[in-house]
Amino acid sequence: MKKVVTFEEALKRIEELEKENEELQEELEYYKNRKLSGRQKHNAKWMAIYNDFVSGYESGMTMVEIAKRNNVSERTIYRYKTYYDKMKEKEE
Repeated sequence: MKKVVTFEEALKRIEELEKENEELQEELEYYKNRKLSGRQKHNAKWMAIYNDFVSGYESGMTMVEIAKRNNVSERTIYRYKTYYDKMKEKEE
């Protein structure tokens, strides 16, 4: 970066930086508002299935039965089980 010598050059550089900042803020808003892909932990859908898992698990249903009831994979149910175990551990 070159050294700013005059007041006019400094003002011009400030203007350039403000414009760049504005562009970056717009880009940041785009990334904040876009739909994320992949697993969404703790959103409404996740919590609904998790709560259903808890009720089924505590009533003695098997993991396969819970997975079929919620139309999710068995792996997902085991993720819920891991989370359930962590929550139970924190309660104790």
